[in-house]
Amino acid sequence: MPSPDTSPSHIDSSTVTAVLKRVIAENGRDHIWGYAIAIVCLVIVALSTSFTAWIMKSVIDEAFANRRADVVWIICLSIFVAFVLRGFAGYIQAVTLSKIGNNIVARYQRRLYAHLMTLSVGFFTEARSARIAAQVSQNVSGIRDVLNLTVTSTARDMLTFVSLLGVMVYQDPLLSCAVLVLAPPLLLALRYLSKRLRQVTKESIHLNSHVLGAMQETIQGISIVKAFTMEAELERKINKIIAAAEGRSNKIARLSERNAPMTESFAGLAVASVLAYAAYRAIYNNVPPGAFFSFVTALLLAYDPARRLAKLQVQMERAAVNARMIYELLDMQPRQRDLPDAKPLVVTEARIELRDVAFAYGNDDVLNGVNFVAEGGKTTALVGPSGAGKSTIINLIPRFYDPKSGQIMIDGQDIAHVTKQSLREQLAYVSQQPYLFEGSIRDNIRYGRPTATDAEIEEAARLAYAHDFILAQPEGYDTPVGENGVTLSGGQRQRLSIARALVRNAPILLLDEATSALDTESEAAVQKALDEAMTGRTVVVIAHRLSTVVRADKIVVMQQGRVVEEGNHEALAQRRDGLYARLNNLQRPAASDTN
Repeated sequence: MPSPDTSPSHIDSSTVTAVLKRVIAENGRDHIWGYAIAIVCLVIVALSTSFTAWIMKSVIDEAFANRRADVVWIICLSIFVAFVLRGFAGYIQAVTLSKIGNNIVARYQRRLYAHLMTLSVGFFTEARSARIAAQVSQNVSGIRDVLNLTVTSTARDMLTFVSLLGVMVYQDPLLSCAVLVLAPPLLLALRYLSKRLRQVTKESIHLNSHVLGAMQETIQGISIVKAFTMEAELERKINKIIAAAEGRSNKIARLSERNAPMTESFAGLAVASVLAYAAYRAIYNNVPPGAFFSFVTALLLAYDPARRLAKLQVQMERAAVNARMIYELLDMQPRQRDLPDAKPLVVTEARIELRDVAFAYGNDDVLNGVNFVAEGGKTTALVGPSGAGKSTIINLIPRFYDPKSGQIMIDGQDIAHVTKQSLREQLAYVSQQPYLFEGSIRDNIRYGRPTATDAEIEEAARLAYAHDFILAQPEGYDTPVGENGVTLSGGQRQRLSIARALVRNAPILLLDEATSALDTESEAAVQKALDEAMTGRTVVVIAHRLSTVVRADKIVVMQQGRVVEEGNHEALAQRRDGLYARLNNLQRPAASDTN
């Protein structure tokens, strides 16, 4: 799914800069006042920290060397005020940045969800849904981190470090120069570690998304896992991925924490050298210790912001990798766009016509020159062996996919030149595998038409022969269905999906083996309901059991992506050498055995 330019070698400083510019351009204006408040607070934190180091000279010289009681209370009061200011400023900036960060995460979650809804069914067919969910949940915080790291490192760490460095230079220029001479080798070593971390960080993100995706898929398919005793095999598979992710995470830990011994060694050398130099001057030159203590305080306080700045590049690159993976998803263009001349679909008779329609999944041809008409207000059944292309036609009518060639017309309008929204508003769809969403039974039926009243929902449930079992649920129509209707049987889920289609009250009804999940009694009941619901609508139905379509106005028989026969049940069943007649004869013993 990621494009080639997302390889780790491309995650360099220019990439970080590009991501930073984009994040600021998209979010900076909306949060400019919040960031201004946070920056002011961070400046107060930085200056109060520097003030603490600077005033140490007065504390030592005036309180201990000169023993001036008249200025001690002023010094103590100023230190207290500095700490109070730093505490409140730190609290305000932390809360402000958290609120901004949470808003940014929520905004991009909404934006990602809305964008995913614009992508075609083909995208989700090729990309694993669990991987997409894992990628989104793991990486969306990268946008927030890019901004927060920029603000805190610039307004707090950089300013604190520079102001403390100024205190050090002011108190003892010679010692400051000695410290600065030792710093460049440390910075070069940290830069080398940062480069090595780039590739490992990207690999770790991908592996962790694999882990989350594999776990989610296992949870979703737990019944299949247990039915086929796949536990041991899947456990071996995920353990291998987890081991690889663990290895990458350990490598990141080793590389990112390798700067600790270097920075600690540098700090130890600097402090020891400063102490030796100051002791020498105090013993042999009788120099007052105030300036020295102020210098050492500034040096020790500068250690934390210097350490955070040393890690900044690593953290920024990791956040940039996360942010860029989110932008890859957001920048993915929908494969199906409304054409510039697209107009709303106007339905009069709801007549559907396929003209020389061809379609292929990749290089595999599925449909080849399909021609037939589904008359308005009548039922057209698609039958044929598996792989004949029946479900593909059902998927082409709502434009889940676009044909490779040919046209699909509704009331003389090419659906390629109408808006997808207006097209799908005229359709009701029942898939072979019923899918329910989190929420109540009432909510799931109302998804068919959000403006439907409770009375209309209950009427649709009655037509789908679902009303009785709904009332038998603990909370009736307000009963939660669980994840994908796990609390309901397959037949109950299918009847709810049929009710959802009926409440839509659309002129075109698409049924992809809609009764396949029902038992014999439920199938007979729902078939009666469907017969009533089909009245006055254009219905295109797929059926593997021919007994369910014997009353169809037209039966289109397909084989190997082509239409081989057309007619009603009586006419097709009398063709001795016809495909429909053979299929009918094969299913007749099964039907009689069932009876």
